[in-house]
Amino acid sequence: MNGRKDILIWDSLADALSLLRNPVKKIALVVHPNPDGDALGSALGLSRLMENIGHHCLVISPDDYPDFLKWLPGAARICLLNQALNVAIDFLKNADMIFVLDCNELSRINLLIEAFTSSDAYKILIDHHPGPELQVDCILSDTSVSSTAELICRFIEEAGFHNAMDAEVATCLFTGIMTDTGCFSYNSSKRKTYETVAALLDYGFDKDAVYYKVYDNFSAERMRLLGFSLNVKMEIIPGYCVALISLTRDELLRHQFQTGDTEGFVNYPLSIKGIRFSALFMEKENHIKISFRSKGNFSVNDFSRKYFNGGGHVNASGGESYASLEETVSRFKSILPAYRDQLSVYDE
Repeated sequence: MNGRKDILIWDSLADALSLLRNPVKKIALVVHPNPDGDALGSALGLSRLMENIGHHCLVISPDDYPDFLKWLPGAARICLLNQALNVAIDFLKNADMIFVLDCNELSRINLLIEAFTSSDAYKILIDHHPGPELQVDCILSDTSVSSTAELICRFIEEAGFHNAMDAEVATCLFTGIMTDTGCFSYNSSKRKTYETVAALLDYGFDKDAVYYKVYDNFSAERMRLLGFSLNVKMEIIPGYCVALISLTRDELLRHQFQTGDTEGFVNYPLSIKGIRFSALFMEKENHIKISFRSKGNFSVNDFSRKYFNGGGHVNASGGESYASLEETVSRFKSILPAYRDQLSVYDE
């Protein structure tokens, strides 16, 4: 470690930039499990930029990612831990720098904990989630920013790496911003976000094609699963402005579930008048995966951290449970009375 430096107001990048401006470095870029568009867009965009400068990079993901993101430039070269763990560990051991992106807790990269902590590489965290816990040399963190991808753009701006930008880098970073704001429907009220997007568009990528590949490219099975989730499995909790969807493993398998098929499902109940808190419970092989979304000032980040081993943002977070699906949903419902005053009156 070179002396931890927390940069919450972007006051200095001197140590990191000094390393990047020297001869070729081996750079690992690590993202969180079940990587979304922001995690992958950030990692692939920054990786491409670093390679344009002349460095050697490897993007490492704990597991597979949705089909609707596999078109991203460079995605085919992502190292998946469930397929090439030794490759990832060897790269980390010999890396000069490690970027951890869109992931601020060591537990989320559990298979890499030992290799990460023992590595002598210069470690940088770039993330927009609250409460970063990783012990690294440099933190670039701002919870007010729309996405980690937008923070990458600010990193590039601060570093003066504009000459290494190209259409592929811009495509990846735009995808990250677009997906983490729900096509600019939330986390996107700051002027800087749109100035950043405008600057990315100057590199000549096809914005409409990116939208099509992400949002208009689903399988028929995924659409049937969405219909089943809303028509059969959605439950409105009277008196609490809360809706939930729970999906068993058998129900997912019957609909030929693929990674990413339930992306965005948790948002749909928020379109119902009066609903301000939505939850999605999915039965996985050895745990229950949970997604929370909210409107207004109800913090699902706090809720998830307190009860379901999770966290995220004020209006978007995730969690997990190792009880059964039935027990997990029952526990969720049993917690709601403690929040009756906060949830029973919806504030637009």
